[in-house]
Amino acid sequence: MFSYLRSVIPINMNPVRVRFAPSPTGPLHIGGLRTALYNYLFARKNNGTFILRIEDTDQSRLVPGADEYIIDSLNWCRIPFDEGPGNEGGYEPYRQSERKNIYRQYAEKLVSAGHAYYAFDSADELEQMRKRLKDAGAKNQQYDSISRMQMKNSITLPEGDVKRRIDAGEPYVIRIKIPSGETVTFKDLIHGTVAIHTFDLDDKVIYKSDGMPTYHLANVVDDYLMKISHVIRGDEWLPSTPLHVLLYRFLGWEDAMPQFAHLPLILRPDGNGKLSKRDGDRLGFPVFPLTWKDPATGEVSEGFRARGYFPEAVMNFIAFLGWNPGTEQELFTREELIDAFSLDSVQKAGARFDNEKAKWFNQQYLHRKTDDELSRMLSPFLPEKKIHYSNDFLKNVCRLMKERVSFPHEIISHGDYFFSAPVISDLKAVEKKIKPGIKSLIEELVNRINRLTVFSSEEIDNMIKGFIAEKNINTAELLPVLRYFITGTSGGPSVHEIMSVLGKNEAVNRLNTGLQLIILP
Repeated sequence: MFSYLRSVIPINMNPVRVRFAPSPTGPLHIGGLRTALYNYLFARKNNGTFILRIEDTDQSRLVPGADEYIIDSLNWCRIPFDEGPGNEGGYEPYRQSERKNIYRQYAEKLVSAGHAYYAFDSADELEQMRKRLKDAGAKNQQYDSISRMQMKNSITLPEGDVKRRIDAGEPYVIRIKIPSGETVTFKDLIHGTVAIHTFDLDDKVIYKSDGMPTYHLANVVDDYLMKISHVIRGDEWLPSTPLHVLLYRFLGWEDAMPQFAHLPLILRPDGNGKLSKRDGDRLGFPVFPLTWKDPATGEVSEGFRARGYFPEAVMNFIAFLGWNPGTEQELFTREELIDAFSLDSVQKAGARFDNEKAKWFNQQYLHRKTDDELSRMLSPFLPEKKIHYSNDFLKNVCRLMKERVSFPHEIISHGDYFFSAPVISDLKAVEKKIKPGIKSLIEELVNRINRLTVFSSEEIDNMIKGFIAEKNINTAELLPVLRYFITGTSGGPSVHEIMSVLGKNEAVNRLNTGLQLIILP
């Protein structure tokens, strides 16, 4: 099994070239987006190149539209790639399915050197092998240095039989020949020295019967040909890395082997297990950058963008899922993240997803937006409610509401009283504030409001404060009732600020409507 020894590993002196290599088997998960971000930050920090490579060798699992979704997600989150589909940089193509003819020669080279072999076993025969090993109490029910000798492959079959089968078009795969009795050791920039015994490794398929390589061969070949200096990817690939190290050795590329850095998993909020789409559905938060519609089922999963998150907030949030700058600073511009980022500061332990923290980040970036920027962001929500107000009105609403919300659309949903008068049918919410004489007080206050020649927030505030002092009444007996008549709620911005945005006529109409409910004189 694995063993680790953390150490500080220097960055090599070769030009930094890193790649984000997702498989288009579905929507890009937030964990994949974080992997892309870390690769991008590392490349920019080291004046390197960030590459997008679509690893679509598993043709049976491809999902239509998934590769476009990946690119759209990176673009939305402002993680631009220097090389990739549509942005060639001399190492194209960047889709592995378009590189199909490259891999065969390397698979055959491994066979010729005795590091791989042809295997003709059927699915039934493989299942029987695993059952046989399980019944015998074997620790590993796998195709390895021991079980391969009882299987149908070019190690156990006569050479002529192997040639006859291939010439006859019999289906076969190419498997790597894992050496027995060795310990594979490599250095990881996050985990330190990692060692695993080959007894725990199986003879993985590296070339499939459909003429496509598996991920293991394709990613090693492409990383070599594209001169990748650092492989920064998720922890789920750590168990496969010894196999990749062996492939580099067997192909004679040990001197060109990239440095590895395996990133911690993003965990559920309770810390128990890897975060999944089901967790997001169950707990009510997104796990995808953009909204995704499953082409097979039609199921729609809403993404961060549709929920009202800003791309810069998502970038800032996911940067902290496994990395810490070592300071108290939490809000970073992209340039500040680039300057601060280091793989030395990436943790080994899994990082818990905190939805409240994600909302907090978005709230901070919302606060930084100008009123004009926010008012323009509201346009997608206004037609739905058939609301048509001037830009100045919307800017004033944004000015009052932006400190109280986390998302732009909440400016409308939480401040709906700006756009339509509240429907008040009773006074239960403020009945304790309805004292004898309050009706006449409000009526007199309305008359004074009507006489204001300048209907500004400051003038309204001064007039109400002066009225309260003149009448020698308690502020808590008057303002909650005024607020309720104006907004239908008990919270929100100051009453005088709300009234100034609504305008004199609307404010007076709402107060008069509320007065009709008061029975006491």
